[in-house]
Amino acid sequence: MTWTRESLEAAGFEGFVSFRQLDTTDVPAGAGVYVVLRTGDESPEFLATSPAGRFKQKDPSATLTELKSAWVESSEVLYIGKAALGKSGRRGLRKRLNEYRRHGAGLPVGHWGGRYIWQLGDSRSLLVAWKETGADDPEDLESTMIEQFVADFGARPFANRKLGRTLTGEELT
Repeated sequence: MTWTRESLEAAGFEGFVSFRQLDTTDVPAGAGVYVVLRTGDESPEFLATSPAGRFKQKDPSATLTELKSAWVESSEVLYIGKAALGKSGRRGLRKRLNEYRRHGAGLPVGHWGGRYIWQLGDSRSLLVAWKETGADDPEDLESTMIEQFVADFGARPFANRKLGRTLTGEELT
């Protein structure tokens, strides 16, 4: 994968809408993975403080140094996330992406993962795409994608700060 919109579309991702459009887009309710992309190759503008919501009174802002050191040059993909159905079966992509959008809009919503996105000056124009995983575990696909990204770029995607699952010896061979 070349980590572009075209390669993601070829891999079955759909949507490619801005965060503003998520509210009026028919996002699937099933389990899946999603990505946040930034097209264009201009240098990012980092905001000193995050406009995202404070969940449990916790400031989502990262320092400019943290943001700059996390930036991955030449990558359109900024974040890879997952959306499981949860125990009740009512979670999934639609609910998780709505939480992400609302967190970025300043509401106190629990979507800490990917929070660096909101400190980009052009965060509202970023694109969100998703892929349903059906019966497959979205965490497995998310982990595989992040591992491949690291292999390709030598770093995790910009807004993926949390370490993923630990691979077993069998998975490493």
